[in-house]
Amino acid sequence: MTRRTLNQGHIVSAAISLLDEEGLDGLSMRRLGQSLGSAATSVYWHVQSKENLIALASDRIWGRISLLDPAEVGWRRAATELARSTYDLGVTHHWLIPAIPSCLAYGVGMARYQDHSYAIFETAGFTGVDLDWAVNTLFTLVIGAAYQDSAQARLLKSHQDNEAVRQRLQEAAASADQIVAQFPRLKARVAEQAQLNADPGTARIDALEFGLGIVLDGMAVRLGQSLDTAAGAGVTRS
Repeated sequence: MTRRTLNQGHIVSAAISLLDEEGLDGLSMRRLGQSLGSAATSVYWHVQSKENLIALASDRIWGRISLLDPAEVGWRRAATELARSTYDLGVTHHWLIPAIPSCLAYGVGMARYQDHSYAIFETAGFTGVDLDWAVNTLFTLVIGAAYQDSAQARLLKSHQDNEAVRQRLQEAAASADQIVAQFPRLKARVAEQAQLNADPGTARIDALEFGLGIVLDGMAVRLGQSLDTAAGAGVTRS
């Protein structure tokens, strides 16, 4: 593929695939050019820099977030679906959350996301600085969960694929067990969790849903709303 057949859209798509596979540290213009059958200089010509390329890739992903009109479905359902969509994309594209502080560019996808977040909590009844904090609270909850869960998922994958990593993790787990044994409440909870033998993916989703419910309940109480009224319909995760 020559520079004449390259375009920014193709490059961003290829970059997302490489980022999904290798993460931020694995992205280089040379490797990206090889995947496109082109020279790194041709890639630079279209996207200017690695940092700008990451910003473009991030903005495309943020643009995929599912948005529901809070005026039609209610603020709580709109907030719930926004949170779930954000979490799903943050876990699927494990580099997306770590990329937030690494990119100077600010794109339409993120602006659209933020504007919609304000629409949701404005519909709920928040105003002024409280509106800012409501938006920030939901965002912080979700990106924190997505960052932690995507990191754990990648760690499990490396555990499966690399014998040396598997050995180190087994040693770390044994050391952690010895520490946990010194604290009775922690020991009891770890033992019960082990007996449940829950699927890690399901457990992570359950934890997100619990936290999301608590946060939205708290917001409804802050607004003086009935929890039954605020919850509305259709918020069960499919």
